[in-house]
Amino acid sequence: MQIFLIADNQDTVTGMRLAGVPGVIANNREDLRNALNDALANPDIGIILLMESFGREFPDIIDDVKLNRRVPLIIEIPDRNGTGRRPDFITAYVGEAIGLKL
Repeated sequence: MQIFLIADNQDTVTGMRLAGVPGVIANNREDLRNALNDALANPDIGIILLMESFGREFPDIIDDVKLNRRVPLIIEIPDRNGTGRRPDFITAYVGEAIGLKL
């Protein structure tokens, strides 16, 4: 099972390639959709790393894959400027998922 990266900048792609993770750059909605379709067509890819910014800008595309496919696993990672999530993101996410305030 392989990992594949879809990033929005060359620095991230280069860094991940040095770690042995192949990837491509997506600069717009169409690039992202094409890159995802290519990755989904490859049965060897088990994990797709995406920049968090894609999830914020194109949630319909990302959510469609997350909700309708078991494999590959989609993981959103921060970009080189850091995360856009609140400090209590995990606590709030778990609270929303189970319906309780933690």
